[in-house]
Amino acid sequence: MKVTETMIKKRKVKDRVLQTVTLISSSISVLILIMLFFFIFQKGAGSLSFKLLTDDYWAKNYLLDIPAEQTGTYVKPANLPTDSFWSVKYGFAVTDALSHEKQKLILIEYIDPASPLAKMTDASSGPNFGKAQLISVGMQIQKIGYVDINGDTRSAGTIADQNAKTLVDTLDSSALTLNQAYIKTTGGGIRGSIVSTFYLILISLLLAVPIGIMTAIYLNEYAKYNRFTPWLRSSIEMLTGVPSIIYGLMGMVVLYPVTALFKASGTSILLGGLTLSVILLPTVIRSTEEALKVVPDNFRDASLSLGANQAQTIFRIVLPSAIPGILSAILLSLGRIIGESAALIYTMGTFVNDSPTVLTGGTSLAVHIWSLMSGEQPNFALASAISIIILIIVLVLNISVKLLSGRLRKTWQ
Repeated sequence: MKVTETMIKKRKVKDRVLQTVTLISSSISVLILIMLFFFIFQKGAGSLSFKLLTDDYWAKNYLLDIPAEQTGTYVKPANLPTDSFWSVKYGFAVTDALSHEKQKLILIEYIDPASPLAKMTDASSGPNFGKAQLISVGMQIQKIGYVDINGDTRSAGTIADQNAKTLVDTLDSSALTLNQAYIKTTGGGIRGSIVSTFYLILISLLLAVPIGIMTAIYLNEYAKYNRFTPWLRSSIEMLTGVPSIIYGLMGMVVLYPVTALFKASGTSILLGGLTLSVILLPTVIRSTEEALKVVPDNFRDASLSLGANQAQTIFRIVLPSAIPGILSAILLSLGRIIGESAALIYTMGTFVNDSPTVLTGGTSLAVHIWSLMSGEQPNFALASAISIIILIIVLVLNISVKLLSGRLRKTWQ
């Protein structure tokens, strides 16, 4: 067939149209990604801090009695921040701050060792009643009760809608004696959710990776072509499309008796890890099988010709050569674990646990975001800050796996 000039022109036009469509599609994808990152960082960057990573989510409350002998003249320390306010009469400094939820706080900046606030005792009923309770820097003052010069009992602090300056001015000018204080920690941190997420990663990978690799070895190296093998592969691929919320229901019904054997009552991180390991199996199996297929048959033939049996060939030659592909499967699994929420709502629960263990409930970072956004007043700022942390964790894990994969590849080459 003779190629004419008209045909050449039509082919060029077609190529340009296809290139344009490809460019537009790629640009739209990049634009959506940029918009996503811009929105998350715009909303959440202001809430990021080291305290967010290390603080408990639930604030601890302290109702405290203040000793009778209180007043004096306290010298302001020279190293106090310029935005803090010093009480000359009672010897403590406070500063204004915002919580992770953007609520106004009055935080303790410094307490003089001789200040009455350094000698307070627990006023709540319980085993610690009457015992000394030390208050540390960073705690927030909700209320300080005092008796004014007219003998009336009044309150100062956040509950009275005051800021740090107004609190200090009120106590120094109007308070005759202080009687009781309501102090609490700031709270709002995600330390417990970070711990729960890493527990979840550990349990899920310990179960899913060995089982998935062994299944892939059977399918690629041992299984003969018959009616059973294609059906097994189809079943594994079908599991990939099952909604994760159905896996969550399955975990509650099928896997809960297993966790009960380990004395786990109700939802637990162990139950969530078992459920996620089932979810990850199709990904690990398919990715590992593809990695095994890439290994040249010459490797197998050379090993067998030197006297090794099939098992030795698989575990000493084929499997090490497929490690980079297996690491990619683990990387995909990590992303699925960190981003999963629907299945974990049923199996781990939605209560934020500041001291999670394997046998108790907790929230992963993704479920923590769901909890923040499911209430009547969604907290976009804190949810976006946690999203940034998730992206950073995923990025670090990606880089780590890529570096490890590249080093192993160079070693074996």
